[in-house]
Amino acid sequence: MSNKQPRMSFGKWTLSVFSISALLALSACSGDNTTAEEPAAVSESADAVAVEPAPPVAEPEVVTPEPAVESEVSEAIEEPVAEAEVLAADAGAKLYEAQCKMCHAQGLLEAPKYGDTAAWSARITKDKETLYSHSAKGFNKMPAQAINGVTEAQVHAAVDYMLASVS
Repeated sequence: MSNKQPRMSFGKWTLSVFSISALLALSACSGDNTTAEEPAAVSESADAVAVEPAPPVAEPEVVTPEPAVESEVSEAIEEPVAEAEVLAADAGAKLYEAQCKMCHAQGLLEAPKYGDTAAWSARITKDKETLYSHSAKGFNKMPAQAINGVTEAQVHAAVDYMLASVS
């Protein structure tokens, strides 16, 4: 009769040791140290005075003012004003030569030709803001021009330059 006892293999034993070690390390690093430090009693003489910890200092309460109820309608609401872009006097002519001339010199894509009063007459009847918007953002076959580093102010200057040729 042999007395065989089940043995734990080396791999299982090692795994158990590492698991317990890992658990102990994690519990030690958890930072949940709730033990209070007590001051050490120092007795230098019979008349030693016990030092009590100072009571916690209460921080002053911060009072935030409530937003004022705007009951006065007379105050005007100020919106931020965008600074106007300062352009050179020939900014419209430069943009026309660089981008607009390609279509407006030959009338491509039904663009009114530069200096052609008859072609521009229907567009002149619209207000200038509509022409600015159509040229900057695009309209019908005309692509948007206020792209790739070209500002709307530059496009407006180019529109003014073309309108000056027909007025």
